[in-house]
Amino acid sequence: MLENNKKNYISLNNFDSISRENIDFPVIDCVLIGCGIMSATLGIYLKLLEPTWIIHAYERLKKVGQESSHGWNNAGTGHSAFCELNYTSMQKNGTIDISKAISINESFEISKQLWAYLTKKEILKNPNTFINTVPHISFVWGENNVKFLQKRFNALKNNVLFQDMLYSEDFNTIKKWSPLIMDGRNFTQKIAATYAPEGTDVNFGEITNQIFLYLNNHANFYLHLNHDVIDIKKNQNKTWTIHIVNQDLINKTKKLIRVNAKYVFIGSGGGALRLLQKSGIAESYRYAGFPVGGQFLVTKNKILTDRHHAKVYGKASIGAPPMSIPHIDTRILDGEKVLLFGPFATFSSKFLKYGSWTDLFCSLNYKNIIPLLQVGMKNISLVQYLIGQLLTSKKGKFKTLCNYVPYANIKDWQLITAGQRVQIIKNDPNKGGILEFGTEIVHSSDKTLSALLGASPGASTSAATMLNLISIMFKDKITDCSWNIKLREIFISYKKSINNDYKLADKVKKYTKKSLKL
Repeated sequence: MLENNKKNYISLNNFDSISRENIDFPVIDCVLIGCGIMSATLGIYLKLLEPTWIIHAYERLKKVGQESSHGWNNAGTGHSAFCELNYTSMQKNGTIDISKAISINESFEISKQLWAYLTKKEILKNPNTFINTVPHISFVWGENNVKFLQKRFNALKNNVLFQDMLYSEDFNTIKKWSPLIMDGRNFTQKIAATYAPEGTDVNFGEITNQIFLYLNNHANFYLHLNHDVIDIKKNQNKTWTIHIVNQDLINKTKKLIRVNAKYVFIGSGGGALRLLQKSGIAESYRYAGFPVGGQFLVTKNKILTDRHHAKVYGKASIGAPPMSIPHIDTRILDGEKVLLFGPFATFSSKFLKYGSWTDLFCSLNYKNIIPLLQVGMKNISLVQYLIGQLLTSKKGKFKTLCNYVPYANIKDWQLITAGQRVQIIKNDPNKGGILEFGTEIVHSSDKTLSALLGASPGASTSAATMLNLISIMFKDKITDCSWNIKLREIFISYKKSINNDYKLADKVKKYTKKSLKL
């Protein structure tokens, strides 16, 4: 556990009575709110680019990376669009759009380059503790689904990023790729699969923990655990005042404190929306959020884990959100190999796994409640899907597992609750409420405050997402010679596209493969 051993913040017993216009506190360069993979990534960027900057990170829990970044709270898929069918959509003319798949794959290659660099600098220790090679497989059955998968493969195979992908409809070939999903399967069933040998399993919680451990041992970085940010207000001098509750768990007391910052990043997962609203920036009025939780069936049975070394993704049910695509995954968590199957949607009004039941209701206001209701009316099939998921028993969930593991025994599997996600609902002036399934960064008009909203692919694209954030948030610095030199040292492909450059793509992949021991 990372402990907060630096105490340099100002503590006040009654800060509400002090005018924000008479603040004489020292101004922090940047405050990170929420200590997951996104804040860890932004924190390490800023430490590498501006070592003298004073940075504070605030986490409401007693450890970092305990919400969406935690190994048991996500599927650990290094999202590279090898197996996720929702990243390649069928167009009305019958063609497959692979643009999103290319974008996500490139983003993950940026993440791997960052982790490779951090490993080389010994900021991250022993790559096998946080990333391992696990092939990615798309698996479907039924005539129409097989045709779709073949079209998808044909659309991807000529791109340099997907050139090693294989396709088969042969029973025995697929069984070699993934024995567990073929054991007991009807030999006459119409099936197809693609196989990407360079897929990965990633423990984002471990990456988060190692980065913060490094940061907290260096000057000018201050990690504050058990600190709950409750308010954010802008000052006339364009700085931000952050109001925080310091929870002393030993003495069971609470202390109100506040700090001033030039820049603020809200990377607190589902809690980001509420804090964005607290900031009062006009951009926050465009958003509402709808919480969706998840459950997985898990087994540690060695007979099963030895028979399966892959992440096998299928097709989502009609009306199901993209994040609900069924998949059976090999996970390596704390050195142990386990299998997860899911996800199964759950509902809670909490925006965080360790949040409050009032989160959803507190986020509603007269500007976003109508878009929220509009989304519900436009997505009846989604509402029906969620209701169906809530009514499904463990036996019902196990029945879904049997589509992927025909010989499964319910006694081998237990049901666990994973992390909580908040789907973005955007208020479009012309279309009304729109449900967004990706991630989005919201900036204040002067770009001094930014917040990350949304869910998948999230953590996998953290390096690219935060790289984009610093190019906007620190626009005056990104062109500096010192920043450019450092960023080109970190990223072989900085400001370059690798999807149409075989030589560069090959160089990047060989570098990350060697550095990360893949």
